[in-house]
Amino acid sequence: MNTGAGTVRAVGIDRLTDTAGIHPLRLPAPVCGPAQVVLGVEAVAVNHVDTFVRSGVYATELDFPVAVGRDAVGTIEAVGASVTGLQVGQRAWTNSLGFAGRPGATAERVAVEAERIYPLPAGVDPATAAAALHPCTTAALAVQRHGNPDPGDSVYIAGGAGQVGSAAIVLAVAGGARVLASASAEDAHYCRGFGAGTVLDYRDPDLVARLAQAAPEGLDVQIDTAGHNDLAAAVKLAAPRGRIVLLAGPGTEAVLPVGQLYMRDASLRGFAISNATVAELADAANTVNTLLATGAWAPRQVDLGSFNDAGWAQARLESGQNRGTRIVLQPEARP
Repeated sequence: MNTGAGTVRAVGIDRLTDTAGIHPLRLPAPVCGPAQVVLGVEAVAVNHVDTFVRSGVYATELDFPVAVGRDAVGTIEAVGASVTGLQVGQRAWTNSLGFAGRPGATAERVAVEAERIYPLPAGVDPATAAAALHPCTTAALAVQRHGNPDPGDSVYIAGGAGQVGSAAIVLAVAGGARVLASASAEDAHYCRGFGAGTVLDYRDPDLVARLAQAAPEGLDVQIDTAGHNDLAAAVKLAAPRGRIVLLAGPGTEAVLPVGQLYMRDASLRGFAISNATVAELADAANTVNTLLATGAWAPRQVDLGSFNDAGWAQARLESGQNRGTRIVLQPEARP
C-alpha cells in the first residue's frame, strides 16, 4: 500500500560527511509494507548518536540519500495488512530510524517496521516526548538491563545531572537502589530532586575517596554517562560482583586493572543503543512510556527548530554548546 505518489520533503545526506553536508532532500513517498506503518512525522530529536552515524564514527548501513535522525514522534497515516495493535490516527513514536539500512526520521513521512514503533501515551506533547526518547531509552537499558541492581544495592551514576544520568537516577531509585551521583556543585540539588541520596562534585580531586567513604561495602553498579571511563577508579570502587556499565566516550582509552576486576568477580559491560535488539528496545519502550505518562522525568530544557536546522543542531552537539538542552526539530508547514 502506498501512502501517495510523488515525494516527501526531508533533510539528510548523500554520503558520510560533516555537518555542512546536511541539506534538504526530496525522497520517494514511503510505501507501507505489510508489517509496517507509515508515520506522519511531527517531531524529531537531535542526538549525539546521529552525529556518529552521519560522520561514520558508528559504522552502519546507510541507503543514500538518507534523512538524518532516529527518534521521531508523529501520527500513523497507514497500517500494513499484517499489523495489529496500531491504527491510523494514533500518535506513536520510534527510535530505530536512520541506521542499519532504515530511512531517517527527518522527513515528512516515513515507513517504520511495526515492531519498532510504540503508542504514545495520551496527553503527552510530541516535542517533549521526542526529546525524552533517547535519554530515557539509554537510561532504561543501562539501569534495568545492563546494571540490573537489586533493591538496596549501591548504584553510582557519573554525570547525574545530564539527560541520561538524571533519567538513570529516577529509574535506579524506583527500583529501590541507594543512589550516589556526581555532578557540578550547582547541579547537586537537581540530582537530589530525583532521589539521589549522595551527590558529590565531579571536580573534587578526592572524588574517589569520598565515594569509597560513602559506600564502604563497594558500589554494586556504576554507570558512566559522562564518558570519562576511569576504569582504574571504577574497579577500585566495585563491590564483589559489581557491574561497571559504559555507554559514552567513543574515543576514550583506559587502563583496566584486570587482576582486581576478576578477583572481585566484577564485570565490565559496554553497550551502544544502536545494537539493542527489538525485544530489548520494546522492554525499554515500556519504561519510557511510564516515565512519559507519569511525568517522572522530563528534559530540563527543549529548544525547537525546523527540519532545516538539522545541520546547525548537529554542529551544536559536536561543539559541546548544547549541554542541558535537547533540540527537537519540527516540519515546516507546506506552502
